Amino acid sequence: MLSSLWLLLLPAASGFYLPGVALREYATDEKVEIKVNKITSTKTQLPYDYYSLPVCKPAEVTNAVENLGEVLHGSVIQNSAYDIAMGKSDFRVLCKVELTKKSAALLAQRIKEDYRVHLIMDNLPAATKMIREMPDGKTITMYDRGYPLGFVGSAERPNSIAGMPYVYNHLRFVIKFHKEETFAGARIVGFEVEPLSVKHQYKGAFTPDMSKLNLLTVPVGPDLPQQPVAFKPGPASELEVLFTYDVKWELSDVKWASRWDLYLYMGDDQIHWFSIINSLAIVLLLTGIVAMIMMRTLRRDFNRYNEQDKEDLQEESGWKLVHADVFRPPPQSIFLCASLGTGVQLLFMSAISIFCAMLGFLSPANRGGLLTAMLLLFVLMGVPAGYYASHTYKAVRGTEWKTTTVLTATLYPGICALIFFVLNFFIWGQASSGAIPFGTMFVLLLMWFGISVPLVFVGAFFGFKAKVKDNPVRTNEIPRQIPMQAWYMGGAFNVLMGGILPFGAIFIELFFIMTSVWLQRFYYVFGFLALVLLILLITCAEISIVLCYFQLCNEDYHWWWRSFLTAGSSGLYLFAYSIMYFYTQLDIIGFVPTLIYFVYMLVFATLFFLITGTIGFYSCYWFVWTIYSAIKVD
Repeated sequence: MLSSLWLLLLPAASGFYLPGVALREYATDEKVEIKVNKITSTKTQLPYDYYSLPVCKPAEVTNAVENLGEVLHGSVIQNSAYDIAMGKSDFRVLCKVELTKKSAALLAQRIKEDYRVHLIMDNLPAATKMIREMPDGKTITMYDRGYPLGFVGSAERPNSIAGMPYVYNHLRFVIKFHKEETFAGARIVGFEVEPLSVKHQYKGAFTPDMSKLNLLTVPVGPDLPQQPVAFKPGPASELEVLFTYDVKWELSDVKWASRWDLYLYMGDDQIHWFSIINSLAIVLLLTGIVAMIMMRTLRRDFNRYNEQDKEDLQEESGWKLVHADVFRPPPQSIFLCASLGTGVQLLFMSAISIFCAMLGFLSPANRGGLLTAMLLLFVLMGVPAGYYASHTYKAVRGTEWKTTTVLTATLYPGICALIFFVLNFFIWGQASSGAIPFGTMFVLLLMWFGISVPLVFVGAFFGFKAKVKDNPVRTNEIPRQIPMQAWYMGGAFNVLMGGILPFGAIFIELFFIMTSVWLQRFYYVFGFLALVLLILLITCAEISIVLCYFQLCNEDYHWWWRSFLTAGSSGLYLFAYSIMYFYTQLDIIGFVPTLIYFVYMLVFATLFFLITGTIGFYSCYWFVWTIYSAIKVD
């Protein structure tokens, strides 16, 4: 599959498969603008402004950040000094930079930290071509985002000194365009960059005018001496570096509507299908177990419990014995309901975001769109959050609905806000563009307290006002004593066992998501992700129901919190997996990048815990209500 499900749902004839991205046609010799974005590294996870490096700048630098998501991603989109005209192949000198020891040391450090430069042309990111050999011997062409700032010399690289940093100071732009008789001009459908390191030499005085500059290193090729970023021993205080570029235009059969396919192709569709099949196998196993319990065990229980023979009733055992305690309000019900409200808020936000992304509204072409949409949806989903939190709290006979509402609106968002606020100081201390500006912080707080909190109260008002059905069985004044439980029915063991299958249903897809986030790859398979979310819902519901049934059969009626924690414990496995992923897949260096990784993964695991725990709780609530409504109790 070269494209995800959302590509298949939209008409190819129109060409507008990316809503919100304007189609543009360029006339011959019309200027094509190249914008510079942040520089990023998988080793540090700290983005920086491109112009924080000693590179060529335009006469006037202007910012072009388009949405809130881009700011939160640390994007700094600005104009550049590149001068490119449609269809015009050219070779130009961009500028000459005199590096001081300080600026050269900074550039060398960024090269050693494996930073990549990100450029944008006609909303297409610059990409470097990679040839990848498949297990069957075939080769496929793939693209990596951006281009490396430079490289460190090694024995494998010819004409380089081991350990010496070299800068890519010449860029070869291969721009692909598409033409048809049905429209005037040309449409840009590809933006490739081939970086080269060249130690340029020239005679006479330097001038950026190619007609007057006697440049000796033309044509540029890989056999020329490379440009080091290091001072030789001696009195020299400056190092001269010439930045150049050339442009090559190629006619392409790729249509504008399909121009992202090459960027998004990952060659791992078989693994995605394996993920779905693996998850479906887990679901089928659980469904079989649940069906056996429902159709055989529960039917037998109903027949026995509804038997009118008095002698049989005196010998009753199992989950009917706790009918007078099963709806006894749980301890700390306020915190439970607040957690459920936030879980509903996150679940609704995730489901709607994935659905919109599956349809193409939040595609990678819409930079920052996914994060912006998720923030807005989280704020707007305050209504169902408040409704479910207060309605559930009323069902457990709670009276402090205002306290519950305040905790729903502020507890988990407040913890996350505090964590990110403190972490932002560490990022700000590194002078990274990933630090959130205080103006953006104020906007986020305004969205939280100005929109989200009032909406939570609106939902809570209607939730507490809504009528709650009477419990199907009466609750006794005195709690029943719970018999001694076997070790395998203990709370901790059951909770830990309950999270294995939900995590197992999503861990393969989780690998691709984490690779997208931490290794800066494109993630586009939202059709697969929607299926995985559906499978996760079913898995959490079924495993929670099964373990809740076993718990009640052992006459333990404390199911409220355990049903929440059973499915929610998958968040614990997610965090454990993130630790393994850190040591096996990543090459992060430094204290602050490591802190960023583990703090982000801890927050993500907590949010996943709330989502899965909420699914488990409401599944068990429905199950308990259903089975106790079907028996006769005096």
